[in-house]
Amino acid sequence: MIAFLLRRVGGALIVMLAVTAIAFVMFNYLGDPVVAILGQDASEAARRAVEQQLGLDRPILVRFFVYLRDIAGGNFGLSYRLGQPVTEVIVERLPATVELAFSGMAIALLIGVPAGVFSAIRRRSPVSRVLLGGSLIGISVPTFFVGVVLIWVFSVNLGVLPSFGRGQTVDLGWWTTGFLTSSGLAALVLPAMSIAVFQIAMIMRLVRAEMLEVIRSDYIQFARARGLPERRIYFRHALKNTLIPVITIIALQLGSLIAFAVITESVFQWPGLGLLFLQSVAAADVTIMSAYLILIAGLFVVINLAVDLLYFAIDPRLRARAGR
Repeated sequence: MIAFLLRRVGGALIVMLAVTAIAFVMFNYLGDPVVAILGQDASEAARRAVEQQLGLDRPILVRFFVYLRDIAGGNFGLSYRLGQPVTEVIVERLPATVELAFSGMAIALLIGVPAGVFSAIRRRSPVSRVLLGGSLIGISVPTFFVGVVLIWVFSVNLGVLPSFGRGQTVDLGWWTTGFLTSSGLAALVLPAMSIAVFQIAMIMRLVRAEMLEVIRSDYIQFARARGLPERRIYFRHALKNTLIPVITIIALQLGSLIAFAVITESVFQWPGLGLLFLQSVAAADVTIMSAYLILIAGLFVVINLAVDLLYFAIDPRLRARAGR
């Protein structure tokens, strides 16, 4: 177990070092930070003063190690566009994205897993065919189109849900949440459903495919031969083994929802990390762009490490291989 963990952590550190190097190159060579701060008409003396303040007059290797030291200490620099520390900006926007991603994934799991199990058990029923057809539509339709349709139906025509913003929020220390207010919950419904549509379709089809494969296995046939009830076979034996590979996909998709909710946050003007990144790209705010890259890489590294450890805990074959 210790050797397995050390190998995974070592690989994660190498990945993060490579991503940090890419972010450093972006930070230093994508655009001109002096022009972003002072403008095009700044004097040479003012430019030299800013370069000295930012450390741009130092050798490249010295700047890289200083950058590593600052990143390790949680210092991502100053946002050129907002004039605030990047860490403060990210911490301010992070709760909105996390709540949106977890809400969308919760909706997807609550609908997708039961739908996948039903369509596998009753695969020839009309309801199962309808579910499969709906899942194909859910996978094919772009997320921004789903968001626009939801806004048109529930905001423009029915007028029951807000079409933009996060609603009223409550401060819980450094975390701001909309779960504790009615307007916050109402504002969350449409963007959460928008990102959940694709996830529902993907989870349903994945669970169905894995469930059908498990049902055909020998130990399920043996359980039937022993006379076990069908409900117990499906939900105690088959579903348990079905969910093992699904865990990986769900974990990675959750990371993708947090990392790449740019389109949904843009459509609904949701004040999260995705909208922040889009605004930073438009303004060439390189400090936020490079910090976002490191943050997302770290998120996926942590998720992959957690999934590997979870696999190690639930799959006895990995433990036996590690013991050998």
